[in-house]
Amino acid sequence: MVIDKKYIYAYALKNAIEHEGRAVSGSVISGLFNHGLTKDKIKDVINDVNQIINEVNSWNIDKQKIEFENYKDLIGHRQERAGLPELEKVPVDGVVMRYRPGPSGPMHIGHIISNMAQSLYVNKYGGKFYVIIDDSDPKTSLKESYKNIKIDCDWIFGNVFKYINTSDNIKRCYFYIEKLLENGNSYVCTCDSEKFKKLVDNKKPCPCRKNTIEENKKRWSKMLDKTGYKEGEAVLRFKSDLNNPNPALRDFPLARICLTSHPLQKTKYRVWPLMNLAVTVDDIEYKMTHIIRGKDHKDNSLRQKMIYEALGIKDFPITLFIGRMKFTDIILSKRKIKSAIEEGSYEGWDDIRLPTIASLRKRGYQKEAFEQFAIQRGISEVDKVISQKDLFDVINNLNREILKDKTGKASFDKTNEKDSNMIAVMPDNKKVFGKTDVKAKSEEILYFSKFGYAKFNGLEGRPAKQVFWFCHE
Repeated sequence: MVIDKKYIYAYALKNAIEHEGRAVSGSVISGLFNHGLTKDKIKDVINDVNQIINEVNSWNIDKQKIEFENYKDLIGHRQERAGLPELEKVPVDGVVMRYRPGPSGPMHIGHIISNMAQSLYVNKYGGKFYVIIDDSDPKTSLKESYKNIKIDCDWIFGNVFKYINTSDNIKRCYFYIEKLLENGNSYVCTCDSEKFKKLVDNKKPCPCRKNTIEENKKRWSKMLDKTGYKEGEAVLRFKSDLNNPNPALRDFPLARICLTSHPLQKTKYRVWPLMNLAVTVDDIEYKMTHIIRGKDHKDNSLRQKMIYEALGIKDFPITLFIGRMKFTDIILSKRKIKSAIEEGSYEGWDDIRLPTIASLRKRGYQKEAFEQFAIQRGISEVDKVISQKDLFDVINNLNREILKDKTGKASFDKTNEKDSNMIAVMPDNKKVFGKTDVKAKSEEILYFSKFGYAKFNGLEGRPAKQVFWFCHE
C-alpha cells in the first residue's frame, strides 16, 4: 500500500508540536488510518514513517510549527462513533447492571475491557451499578482480594452504587432452593458423577430424578446437617428437559457441599451455591435490568433463564453478548501470576511488568482512556485476537490525548546513579537514572522531554530520589 509522504509529515509534525518537539510512530500510524491505512499494511509504511519522524524530530520546535502550516489542512478525522449502541427497554429510573469479579486475585486489563461498558451505560441512562464479589467458592476466595477489588473498581469505574458479597446472601439462596424443591424443579442427587454424566449424555434420567418432593427435602436437610452427607456425596440439581439438544442444559448442578473455611464466613455454611444459582439469586434480589457478558456464557444465560422461569419470575434481564478478546502474549491467569510472584519472578501484584489494574494506575494510565477504548470496541460478538503491542498502541494513543493538556512538563537528562535525583522504573522493571528540574507532588504525572510520561510513586534511598513509573512516550 502506498501512503503519500505528505500525510506522514502532517501527522509527524502535529504530534511533535503537541509533545515538545518529539513525535512517536504510534500516533503517526493512528493518524494514517484516516487515509486508508489498515493494520495489515503498517509494515509497508513503517520505514517511511520512522525516516520522517527522525527528520522532524531533528528540527527545533519553531521550524516544526512553520512547516506544519504547509500540512495542517491534510489532517483527517475519522467519523466519530455516537458511542455504545442504545439499550432496549430502559426503565424511566435508569438501568441496573453489575460486574461480578471473583476474589481469587487482582483485577487486570482483561476485566476492564470486558466490563467497562456496564459502567458507561449506567452513567448514560442513570440507575445503579453494582459490583458483586462472586465469592461462593471458598476454595478460590482470597481475603486480601476484597479490599483490592474495591480499590480497583473505585478507580476504573468511579460510579459503583454498592459492593456486595455473594457469600452474604447464602440464606437467600437457600430460600430459592426450597422454592425449587417445593415445586419439583430440583432434586438432590447422590449418584456417582461419571455415571450421571453418561446417563445425561444419553438423555436418560439418573435414579435420583424420580425422588418425591418429600424425599428431596429430607436429602436437602441432610446436605445442610453437619452429621449428614459428606463433601462430594450429594449435589443439588436443576430438573430440566433431558431431551434438550444441548447436553450442558440437562439437569445441571445448583449447589454442593464444600467444607473449606471461607475467608469471611469461615465454617458458617457447608452448602454453597454454584455459579448459575448464585448469579440468578443476586440478579433477582437486586433487580438487574440489563446484562453484558462474554458470549462464552450463552449456556449459563440459558440456565439462569430456566431458573427464573421455574421460580415464576418473568422479567429476565435483557442480555447482550460480547466476543472474547484473545491476547497473544499477555499473561492474565491469576494462578500463573500468583505462582510467578511466589517464585520471585515478579515483585508483587503491582509489578510494572504485569497488566494488573494496580500496575496500570501506578504507571499513570487514565480511566478515560479505557472508557474510550470500550466505546470504540462497541458491543460485538466477534472474537478479536490482539498482541500486547497492538493493544497498548491504541490505549497509549488514547491516554496521550487525555494527558497532553493536563500534564506538567519537566526536563529529563539521563545520568549515572550517583548524580541522579530521579529513578524511572521502566516497563521491563529496569531502572533508568536521571536528573530533573522538578520536585513532584504525590502521584503527579509529568511529561519528561526526550523521555515520555511517567507517574511519581514516592521516594527511594538516601539521599532520597524521586521514583517515577514509566507510562509511555
